[in-house]
Amino acid sequence: MTRRICVAIAGAGIGKAHILGYAQLPHLFDVRYVCDLNPERAAAGAAEAPGSRPISDLDAVLADPQVELVDLCLPPRLHAPMTLKALAAGKHVVCEKPLAGSLADVSEIRDAAAQFDRQVFPIFQYRYGAGYHAAHALKRKGLLGRPFVLSLETHWDRRADYYAERWRGTWEGELGGALVSHAIHAHNLVAHLAGEITEVAAFIDTRVNPIETEDCAALSMRTREGALVSSSISLGACGSTSRFRALFEHMTITSGTEPYHIGSGPWTFEARDPARQAEVDAIVAEHDQGIFRFAGQFADVHARLTGGAEFYLPSLDEAYQSIELITALYDAARNRRIVSLPLPSDHPLRKGWLPA
Repeated sequence: MTRRICVAIAGAGIGKAHILGYAQLPHLFDVRYVCDLNPERAAAGAAEAPGSRPISDLDAVLADPQVELVDLCLPPRLHAPMTLKALAAGKHVVCEKPLAGSLADVSEIRDAAAQFDRQVFPIFQYRYGAGYHAAHALKRKGLLGRPFVLSLETHWDRRADYYAERWRGTWEGELGGALVSHAIHAHNLVAHLAGEITEVAAFIDTRVNPIETEDCAALSMRTREGALVSSSISLGACGSTSRFRALFEHMTITSGTEPYHIGSGPWTFEARDPARQAEVDAIVAEHDQGIFRFAGQFADVHARLTGGAEFYLPSLDEAYQSIELITALYDAARNRRIVSLPLPSDHPLRKGWLPA
């Protein structure tokens, strides 16, 4: 019989999407609490998970010995301290992006996870979609070949209503701008599919909204497998779309444009050798079904905690690399230079990229 894991969600904003993910997996998870300082939001979240309890006291949640997993969907500035607090309470942790605001904080989280023998699962839900799964399957089967060029577009429409949450658009609350809050997922796909990023150059600016942090960026990157990557980011688009396009030795891949879930369909896969297109199409068709987005990642979390078979689960090391990339991009933009990765242990932004 499958063991159900008792989970508590902290934060019922983006946490509502997490709650709906767990609700798709009632045989794997028991949502015990939905915790939010806003009682009405906590109640609305709990209504999406029958049997769960709305609560405003996170300490009470952490004190419940039946809660095995805590899912943190809090403002970014709280991610690292609350992850450390949950680990010390003996809980496994799922944490929304960004896991932390510095390499030093991620290292502390990694040390704490080892000390308390708990797991930390960073959220990268773009990996859980039929299109991306098919792309990764083609890579595993050797049908992609060498990566040549990848082009990313994160073109969203963010206006005053989005920034009504006081912590958004601030260095202290959001820990950064569009690099941190919007493009982080697409950049993770690059590293997973075309190799870890080894060099970056960046132009960033605040051009759309009256906020502290950046809302536009033009980035250039190179990966360990030799791919050249361009990433175009703006929060001033007419409507919100994301797109991932990758040119490999044997294949051109183009994603759909669904903004919140670029990993889903419809993706197109065009073989450079037309004689292999039928083989490619057959592999792609195998990935039309499955559990995707947050539910897909949570199913892998359950598998990791219960010894089952997992597929695409992002690691804590990948969270470190994600924060390292953000650090390098801010360094490159501010100092107008190409920055190489991995960063040295004495990098001046190791303890954070927030302006002085």
